[in-house]
Amino acid sequence: MSQASLALLEAFGAAWNRHDIEALMSMMADDCVFHAVAGPDLMGRSFHGRDEVRAGFELAWQTFPDAQWLDGEHFVVGDRGVSETTFCGTKADGTRIEARMVDVFTFRDGKIAVKNAFRKDRPPVTA
Repeated sequence: MSQASLALLEAFGAAWNRHDIEALMSMMADDCVFHAVAGPDLMGRSFHGRDEVRAGFELAWQTFPDAQWLDGEHFVVGDRGVSETTFCGTKADGTRIEARMVDVFTFRDGKIAVKNAFRKDRPPVTA
């Protein structure tokens, strides 16, 4: 399973960089959960179920229209996986973020059941 899960993480990262919501959602379990990097709760902001997760994913591109996740490194152990990337994106007001981040995944039945995102809290960078 770990080879299949590793390939899933690589495809998932590529879909994020294409801003391909349909591809992303095809890799998510029906009862998926997404914990975003920021939000009011202990886990940031959580999105539950396909409709909320889709909206949460799209919110990333609305906030950072040029968002990219670069230099991906992935590993899988059992039903858990990790992707480490450099997030780069510019907000509408010109604020640019470049910071290392990690996504921690839980897999179930060949799909992603949970995506839990963490990003370094770095000040905006100049273009």
